[in-house]
Amino acid sequence: MTAKLLALILPLGLDTFAVAAALGMVGVAPRHRLRISILFTAFEAGMPLVGLALGAPLGRALGGAADYVAIGVLLAFGLYTLLGRDNEEERLAELAELRGFGAVLLGISISLDELAIGFTLGLLRLPAGLVIVLIAVQTFIVTQLGLRLGSRLSDRLREGAERLAGAALIGLGMVLLAERLLA
Repeated sequence: MTAKLLALILPLGLDTFAVAAALGMVGVAPRHRLRISILFTAFEAGMPLVGLALGAPLGRALGGAADYVAIGVLLAFGLYTLLGRDNEEERLAELAELRGFGAVLLGISISLDELAIGFTLGLLRLPAGLVIVLIAVQTFIVTQLGLRLGSRLSDRLREGAERLAGAALIGLGMVLLAERLLA
C-alpha cells in the first residue's frame, strides 16, 4: 500500500510544485501567497472527490472494463503532463490576479490530474480519506515552496519537474495495467 500511495502522491506534488514555481516566476505578491495556496489545496484535494463521485457510477455502468478505462484516464493525464501544456504561464499570470468565478475555472484547469486520480482510487484500493488528506497537506506545502522559490528556479528545472510527474503517472498506469493483465 505504501508504494502505491507514494507513486500516486509524489507525482502530484511535483506537478503542483512546477505550477506554483511557474506562478512564482511570474511574480506573486507575498500577501497573495496564502490565498493561492488555499485555492490550490482546495482544488487539488477536492478534484479526487469529484472523480471518485463520477467514477463510481461510471464504473458500475462499465462493469469489467471500468478498471481499463480508469487506467486509460491515468495514462492520458500522465501523457498530458509529460508533453506539456500550452499557455500555462499565461493562465497562471491570470490566476494571481483573478477572483471569484475566473479563479474557480483556472483552479479546475490546473487540477485535472487529481480528477483522474479520483477515477482511479477504487482501482488502487487505497483509503480515499487518507489519499485526500495527503494530497491536501502536500499541496499546501509544495505550493508555498513553489511560490517562494519560483523566481529563483529556471524554466528548465520547473519543466523537468512537470515531465517527471507525467512520467511517474504513466509508470503508475503501466504498473496497474500489468497487474490487471496478469491477474
